[in-house]
Amino acid sequence: MIVYEATKAEFMSDVFEDQLVPTICENFNQKVGKVNEREVRAWDNSMQYMYRVLNDEEIPDDAGVAIEFNIPHTSKRVDFLISGIDEHKRDSVVIVELKQWESIEKVDGKEAIVKTIINRNLVETTHPSYQAWSYASLIKDYNESVQQEQINLYPCAYLHNYLDLGESDPLVDPSYQYYIEKAPVFIKGGAAKLRSFIKRYIKYGDNKENLYKIENGRIRPSKSLQDALNNMIKGNQEFTMIDEQKVVYETALQLAKEAERTKTKQVLVVEGGPGTGKSVLAINLLVELTNRDLVCQYVTKNAAPRNVYARKLRQDFRKGHIDNLFTGSGSFIHASDNEFDALIVDEAHRLNEKSGMFHNLGDHQIKEIIKASKLSIFFIDERQRVTLKDIGSIELIEKFAKDCGAAITRTKLESQFRCNGSDGYLAWIDDVLQIRETANSHYFDTNYDFRIYSDPNELRKEIERLNKINNKSRIVAGYCWDWKKESKNNPDNHDIVIPEHNFSMSWNLGNTETWAIDENSVHQAGCIHTCQGLEFDYVGVIIGEDLIFRDGEVQTDYTKRAKTDNSLKGIKKMMKEQPIKAKKLADEIIRNTYRTLLTRGQKGCFVYCVDKGLGDYLLERFNMIHDYYNENTKLKEVPIVAEEKGEYKKKIPQ
Repeated sequence: MIVYEATKAEFMSDVFEDQLVPTICENFNQKVGKVNEREVRAWDNSMQYMYRVLNDEEIPDDAGVAIEFNIPHTSKRVDFLISGIDEHKRDSVVIVELKQWESIEKVDGKEAIVKTIINRNLVETTHPSYQAWSYASLIKDYNESVQQEQINLYPCAYLHNYLDLGESDPLVDPSYQYYIEKAPVFIKGGAAKLRSFIKRYIKYGDNKENLYKIENGRIRPSKSLQDALNNMIKGNQEFTMIDEQKVVYETALQLAKEAERTKTKQVLVVEGGPGTGKSVLAINLLVELTNRDLVCQYVTKNAAPRNVYARKLRQDFRKGHIDNLFTGSGSFIHASDNEFDALIVDEAHRLNEKSGMFHNLGDHQIKEIIKASKLSIFFIDERQRVTLKDIGSIELIEKFAKDCGAAITRTKLESQFRCNGSDGYLAWIDDVLQIRETANSHYFDTNYDFRIYSDPNELRKEIERLNKINNKSRIVAGYCWDWKKESKNNPDNHDIVIPEHNFSMSWNLGNTETWAIDENSVHQAGCIHTCQGLEFDYVGVIIGEDLIFRDGEVQTDYTKRAKTDNSLKGIKKMMKEQPIKAKKLADEIIRNTYRTLLTRGQKGCFVYCVDKGLGDYLLERFNMIHDYYNENTKLKEVPIVAEEKGEYKKKIPQ
């Protein structure tokens, strides 16, 4: 959808006669919705600059001009496009990302991210060259006309208010050079350079023909995108499926065909506990459905899994067109009915009702996802809801599926790929945390490396040692220590402090989106928000004062949660208005949080408890396993405690 479309001559006339902005506003109100005052000022300012740039006889009058092109299946809008033909008679479109920015700050540690003033606030956003290039990539990857007609796209950015700061200019810092080469950036005083860039690719006019092709092109994934995905997943053992994963995989592919054949919405619910391979299956479906020319996206509420899996697929640090396949659960507020062939929702238990920073946008995320897709796939574990706003449930999915006239299919993943394949360990954790009584109160059935430490320094030392093998061991902690603003990017400022053991470390740094796989992040502790949906070989868990053992029971104390943790935001008000409900919810969230943290390790889990009573209780429960195996095996010896290192460790014989 294009808000404003004209030839260059018509555009120049509209600007000169002050008709351009009123026309854009009128069209915007009709096609998009109410326009805000900031956008009007931006158009008024930026279009005067583009008028000067295009005021050249060598740029043909019958070249096409488009303003505010909405890229299908996204909320992204391209500011300015010029279409025509180059000197070799090739169809060409120049994409211009327009910015009002006057200054920026470089952001270390985050790929293609800068800081600038937007709406009077200093915020992080993507570098303008990356924005322009990513928009071109999106169009190229999904617009059949661009692919088949071989329309060449040439992105650039124009910051017409930005002054050149010389060699130390953060805008052109070497860390951004990769994207600047793909989409050059022009600044104040650079109108002539931008004009030359446009003239290089627009020598003859096309009377808006290429704009028409782009606006009306069928949306399908390109062969190059399909090939890129296949190459990334091929031979990668991390994404290999086995057993019941394959069964669910084939069910999902069958439902995608059924949705197309019968024109009936399909909803697939996939239940599975920690380590049952939900995310691996989700990524495989993303690749295969894209291979089948279907437009689909991988969706999560939590950013950590999106960023980590996107990075793993592209196998390097550079952002690329792969990133466009991953999106947040609040992206479908304005999506039209059946806009996507498939939406694959991982960690569906984390979905919220409303979207946006203030949770005040949209209707309901589950409803919006089902409405926006022909096939929606929800991977869910209801015992992993870890904030007050997490409302994802099978009951709600079924309700909204029924409201949307969708056919519902339910499947289950039960085989355990984490915790050394031990279903028993997961059941034992549920029993120990008193989430539910299980048959595994006295044992789990494998040689899973579970340890209880009395000194967090020893736990850290062992995790750091194991991490040297393959960078797959991490420390995580309950959110009982503030994530201080001043230390978010400084590993030397330690947030987590346990004075009695002279122990301290910082939370994961704020300048990275991929803590779980970063090279040196073993020295920072992750929390539930940075590790949920991910896994490690070994995980060290620091249990804070929000989980304690008193009077023969595991108890929770929500008041020990950090002030900077939003998981229980609103609980104090709820305690006054609905104390019974509030206490039950807070208790459930804290237990679910530690259940999730304690099941992140594939090969082992090491635990330190701030509350000594809880540590003693865990050791007692673990000793019961030792006693069980002494009674039920023929082994004469079982390795036991190494207390001199501050460590209690038992390995269970197979």
